[in-house]
Amino acid sequence: MEECISVFDMLKIGVGPSSSHTLGPWRAAERFLEELKEEAILDDITRVKVDLYGSLSLTGKGHATDLAVMLGLSGQDPEYIPVEDIAGIIKKIETTNEIILGNQKMIPFFFLQDIVFNKDFLPFHANGLKFTAYKSDDSEYESTFYSIGGGFVVKEERTNAKAKEVIKCAFPYPVQNAAELLNYTVTENKSISEIVYENEISMRPEAEVHSELMRIWNTMLECMYIGCHSEGILPGGLHVRRRAFDMHQNLIGLSNYTDPQSWLEEIRKTEVKFRQILKWVSCFALAVNEVNASLGRVVTAPTNGSSGVIPAVLMYYMVIENHNAGEKEIKQFLMVAGEIGSIFKKGSTISAAMGGCQAEIGVSSSMAAAALCELMGGTPAQVLMAAEIAMEHHLGLTCDPIGGLVQIPCIERNTMGAIKAINAAELALETDSKNAKVPLDKVINTMWETAKDMNSKYKETSEGGLAIAVNMADC
Repeated sequence: MEECISVFDMLKIGVGPSSSHTLGPWRAAERFLEELKEEAILDDITRVKVDLYGSLSLTGKGHATDLAVMLGLSGQDPEYIPVEDIAGIIKKIETTNEIILGNQKMIPFFFLQDIVFNKDFLPFHANGLKFTAYKSDDSEYESTFYSIGGGFVVKEERTNAKAKEVIKCAFPYPVQNAAELLNYTVTENKSISEIVYENEISMRPEAEVHSELMRIWNTMLECMYIGCHSEGILPGGLHVRRRAFDMHQNLIGLSNYTDPQSWLEEIRKTEVKFRQILKWVSCFALAVNEVNASLGRVVTAPTNGSSGVIPAVLMYYMVIENHNAGEKEIKQFLMVAGEIGSIFKKGSTISAAMGGCQAEIGVSSSMAAAALCELMGGTPAQVLMAAEIAMEHHLGLTCDPIGGLVQIPCIERNTMGAIKAINAAELALETDSKNAKVPLDKVINTMWETAKDMNSKYKETSEGGLAIAVNMADC
């Protein structure tokens, strides 16, 4: 099945720490509620049980999967919920042993027995979860979902396939792979961002495309701002100390600013040497992922675990490369990044539970490299080359989070992905694309073959690598 994937599918606003383990289960719970309403049985429900399987179970505690399910069942929206309210909502459910299903029906809910962690894997995908609703007549209603990465949730029967095809037909430039995208740019004499824009405005009004892209950027900027101005220890038991705060203080000194935009302007005035650039980019990426690790609001880009790469590289462009950059460049960057991410999702995976960290940091680095390359004046062929270079040097990257938390090595890894993206863009700009040896589609296919060959220990299960070499107790 061919998919129609919008920029807004690839760049979603949500709550950390994980798109596949937090946002996905949250959305699955929302979909389950919708099914109960469609079946007209919500008011007849007396109990709900949730079974988590595979990777969702093995690293579910560290990724707050259980909390996400409870928030979803209670009718909260991850995009708009005030993050400061989350702890209170969870505490109330845990202390009262009750949940307001869909914000309308109160039922008993004992989270220790009604959320079950099953280590076995369901055959369709590593991230499976099953909801069972019990009715007053003792009959049951079951529904199984799969969180396939980046906050995307599907059912095995793919009931939404037909709808997606219809939407895809509305695209003036339907894209399944990089070769098709490049061909459109040649035949239409357009940049990649222009092709993407034409597709987006075929689905929604231009004003909405503009406002939503800027809402995404403002969420990213606010996230970097919060992360750079928050100190302390991250939750979860690893006792990881936030680093963005100290790094930021050392970089910005005594500058005066009052909000994210004036902060951005102040950064533009700071010293720019190679070391400072490395530190600023790293600081931006750290800031985002420290917010993510604290159940803060981030933009899934394409996942929560890799959410720091794209904002860090776009911020780099705005404060280092082009001080005149504004809304035009921001929208251009996000559209290119989103399109590259969608090609990876169609041809491989953006789920660490399926492909390891190459599917998350690797893909985000490719997305950022491509977007930066276009802003720096690269041709469409060079843009795709930048994406290819970035992924080529992330192939085989494992996902082995200590304690199942999106902290070590995940937070630092975003800094490396961002730096690699910048370098990949520069390499592509200095290369005649006619001399490229590895097309982007080939590296995407290789990534998928590598994912299939990768031992499950290194696919977000915390059963191998650093996750067992370093114990929670060591930290």
